[in-house]
Amino acid sequence: MAELPKISIYWASSCGGCEISVVNLNEKILDVAANFNLFFCPCLLDTKKTDIEALPDKDILITFFNGSIKNEDNAEMAHLLRKKSQLLIAFGSCSSEGCIPGLSNLHSLDDQMNAIYLDNLTTINPDRIIPRHETIVPEGALTIPAIYDRVRTLSEIVEVDYYIPGCPPEPHQIWNVIDHVIKQRPLPERGSVIGAGRSTVCDECSRKKGNKSIKKFYRTYEIVPEPETCLLEQGLICMGIATRDGCGGLCPKVNMPCTGCYGTPEGVLDQGAKMAAALGSILDIGDVKGLTDDEINKRIDDIINEIPDFAGMFYKYSLCSSILKGKVI
Repeated sequence: MAELPKISIYWASSCGGCEISVVNLNEKILDVAANFNLFFCPCLLDTKKTDIEALPDKDILITFFNGSIKNEDNAEMAHLLRKKSQLLIAFGSCSSEGCIPGLSNLHSLDDQMNAIYLDNLTTINPDRIIPRHETIVPEGALTIPAIYDRVRTLSEIVEVDYYIPGCPPEPHQIWNVIDHVIKQRPLPERGSVIGAGRSTVCDECSRKKGNKSIKKFYRTYEIVPEPETCLLEQGLICMGIATRDGCGGLCPKVNMPCTGCYGTPEGVLDQGAKMAAALGSILDIGDVKGLTDDEINKRIDDIINEIPDFAGMFYKYSLCSSILKGKVI
């Protein structure tokens, strides 16, 4: 019996949600087991790093790599799995765009460590100890992977063959990719986004859309939105207009605005800039006849200042892959 092709699933700096989305393939996981040898998956298997190192180069057919690159260990595993895999897929928003961990790029590494280990109401650390790359003990030097000064996407470290967006990716989109391989259908051009659409969430959202004119923004706890009307038109920051489709518009279906986890639509360079431009075109500041420039600007500022966190809303998932990358430190 011929040996089944190997696949691997690896997590770097991530939360584990991408692994859960694989389990959510439900009964189709049996088809995966019938067609592949799941050789390496740290949350499920006891395969060691040395087992990967011992493989011939390109012996793994597909590696689904989720998680951003925050430390030396993440980068080392990215290089190793790139060397041993025929196809390396940036799996999920963290590896594709940086996602939530990437928001730490807005702060220096020192500020991050202080916030985590020192200036934190839930941390008891009377000796004010901060982890270091190397610590000398009587037995010798103990080391942990060095933490990088900023989060990077997988493609900043190694060459990536394909991208599957989402936080996490939807199971049906994961299956589309696996089924392509099982049936030996040709994959798109390398470097493509697969398991997603080419337009925006708005195009797959079933809500009624009219003339967008916003006089006030609301946070999700401040109103109960009308269930059939476009959420953006009701003053909720819905990122669907600046987010790639493919999820099925799940959040708007349950009366919650899209937060942007499928990243930039095709042809859009910067998700946050796209969203800012869209909002700028639909603000309604009322009749400005007779107003001075300062008075007009104040009306604009009064509406814009209702948005509590520009980076956290417009770049929640895509800061690392954006034009900004993060704060220049």
